[in-house]
Amino acid sequence: MGANESGYIGQSLRRKEDRRFLTGAGQYTDDVTLPHQTHAYFVRSPHAHAKIRSIDTSKAAKAPGVVAIYTGGDLEGVGGLPCGWLITSVDGTPMKEPPHPVLAKGKVRHVGDQVALVVAETRNQAKDAAELVDVDYEVLPAVTNPVEALAPGAPQIHDEAPGNHCYTWALGDKGAVDAAFAKAAHVTKLDLVNNRLIPNAIEPRAALASHSASDDSYTLYVTSQNPHVERLLMAAFVLGLPEHKLRVIAPDVGGGFGSKIYLYAEETALVWASKRVGRPIKWVAERSESFLTDAHGRDHVTHAELALDKDGRFLAMRVNTTAAMGAYLSTFASCIPTILYATLLAGQYTTPAIHCEVKAAFTNTAPVDAYRGAGRPEATYVVERIVREAAVEMGIAQDEIRRRNFIRTFPYQTPVALMYDTGNYDQTLDGASELADVKGFTARKAEAAKRGKLRGLGYSSYIEACGLAPSNIAGALGARAGLFEAGQVRVNPTGSVTVFTGSHSHGQGHETTFAQIVATRLGIPVDNVDVVHGDTGRVAFGMGTYGSRSLAVGGTAIVKALDKIVGKGRKIAAHLLEAAESDIEFKDGKFTVAGTDRSKTFGEIALTAYVPHNYPLDKLEPGLDETAFYDPTNFTFPAGTHICEVEIDPDTGVVEVVRFSACDDFGNIVNPMIVEGQVHGGLTQGIGQALLEACVYDPESGQLLTGSYMDYAMPRADDVPSYQVSTRVTPCTVNPLGTKGCGEAGAIGSPPALINAVLDALAPVGVTHLDMPATPHRVWQAIQSAKAAA
Repeated sequence: MGANESGYIGQSLRRKEDRRFLTGAGQYTDDVTLPHQTHAYFVRSPHAHAKIRSIDTSKAAKAPGVVAIYTGGDLEGVGGLPCGWLITSVDGTPMKEPPHPVLAKGKVRHVGDQVALVVAETRNQAKDAAELVDVDYEVLPAVTNPVEALAPGAPQIHDEAPGNHCYTWALGDKGAVDAAFAKAAHVTKLDLVNNRLIPNAIEPRAALASHSASDDSYTLYVTSQNPHVERLLMAAFVLGLPEHKLRVIAPDVGGGFGSKIYLYAEETALVWASKRVGRPIKWVAERSESFLTDAHGRDHVTHAELALDKDGRFLAMRVNTTAAMGAYLSTFASCIPTILYATLLAGQYTTPAIHCEVKAAFTNTAPVDAYRGAGRPEATYVVERIVREAAVEMGIAQDEIRRRNFIRTFPYQTPVALMYDTGNYDQTLDGASELADVKGFTARKAEAAKRGKLRGLGYSSYIEACGLAPSNIAGALGARAGLFEAGQVRVNPTGSVTVFTGSHSHGQGHETTFAQIVATRLGIPVDNVDVVHGDTGRVAFGMGTYGSRSLAVGGTAIVKALDKIVGKGRKIAAHLLEAAESDIEFKDGKFTVAGTDRSKTFGEIALTAYVPHNYPLDKLEPGLDETAFYDPTNFTFPAGTHICEVEIDPDTGVVEVVRFSACDDFGNIVNPMIVEGQVHGGLTQGIGQALLEACVYDPESGQLLTGSYMDYAMPRADDVPSYQVSTRVTPCTVNPLGTKGCGEAGAIGSPPALINAVLDALAPVGVTHLDMPATPHRVWQAIQSAKAAA
């Protein structure tokens, strides 16, 4: 497809990468096979909490095909998996960071904890041998609920964290909040549970590690969203390797949703063992392992209060949250219910004072970390659920209470640290209302009632912080890594371009959108641009993909590298055209002397850079290859309104999402088709949480009860409607592309919209509260309880 007047920006180009995926030509980690490859299987704990009395591997070692077996005692000198964000408690003490061993040492703390690594010639041989490893456990009491974990007398999970307490953290002006509540005309109170979720990317985690004896280096193929961070953490903090001796390659990755950001024990053990075995080792998770060991999401218990004046204007908000960390601190676990949660509690509203306190608890469960939205969905759920409750209690329409409290002056400093640069919340509410045909809802509700069904309408006006930044502020808040991004633009002699980006694509379409940016800037065909990512051996550095940061941060790094390319091109053109550099203009792929028709094409400049026969070598070095690093000055702030309409069968409790409308402001949009696809996916995941999904552990034994798709309900096509989506644009002011990010918005705005709709539908039968997920059984029980109470 050719470029229009504004280049390729704003065009719905088909994704360049889709041909290889649709024809089976993608290369995922499990598709990679190395000579003399062996296979790994992990012995995992069947108990949620137990002491390891002994491990006998003698029988397993004699099994057919076994190459080696390792336990925690073999990994002397190997460090524990690190946490990348330090949170400081309100009393000034640092959070508790118990060791997170690669293989369990002395104790297991959740079902699925790694106990031993078996390496064999085939995967089945490794799995058969693993069953012969005899582990003698002393089973201990377990605790899976974060509130119960902090209660006196709860089972002690880590000696280093008395009372299972990780930290108590707070944000906001408590005195101002207390004063506002004291003079409030109305106070709304709400208790909420944000249900634990299991990520379930379509490709399970996998790793393939090899060691080269010739130079004592390692190569790791792995399903990772940020290979450079994986290399840094594994080499420097766990294995004690020089970083340049470990190459991490994340080839095509089949989804992540946050669960593939982190450094995991499995790939770390494989890298370590590959040198001892002297052969490559591959491991691919079974789906049951993924359920047990992938980092989970959400799992908050919250009490929230909202103070309002007599006209329904917000005066203050008070939030107390208990968040589960799981058995160990995952890579970024500590910042999810703090820095990425409490800072978003202002929402789209002018609430003058907010105070939030978060208590983090260790539990005998899989670790909890970022999952699509990462703290922002939890914050939005609190805000939008309590806004709905306040509107109901005060008799104010759902759209009106929001309009009365919207922020309309920018930039806007919130009382919870963030400064919003731009936005227009009225226009996204208007857009969503139009899509949802709110005016016709009364008639549709009456028609449903004639059929014995209950109809409800729910609103959610969300905001999120994306493009995680800047590094200096993040560092002051506890980040142990920078949050910049790197981009390299290499112009080949014929004028084609290869882009190397530290961002990683695992479904986002970077190979297309980044190519659109480059092709537009340089005035070349989009097919002349290739994008390389996911290989620490080829890409200078990068922080990976998460938090909807790729375009706003990674894309800006590429733009800055392009500016350097154009700048050097002007110097070359000035020499060739015998003009002053200041007189050279660049537009539509041509360097032109201002006010004349004398010009050189971009291809001619590229060739000259590499064939410098007529070239001032004393002033310009050959080549056309530039790198740039970009560290943002602020977050970006996508926002919008989602409106959900449901119909409920009161006899069965079945909830049908009959209509879902979303109007979002993502700033400038590079590829509308890809953005719409991202929104659809996010909405489906959010509806999945609100309607179907719940990770459930047995409270006594700590066993995972929802350990397969037989018990963990994932959304299917017939669970969701045909979405109605649109966008509005207020360009971001903190990056040159004007983009804000879109990948997580659907999962942030949709859960409260759906639950609000369900509660609206159930209001006539007396139901006033319901926690996610709104399963038929849970809805039916709520209806029966309301009838009994009446």
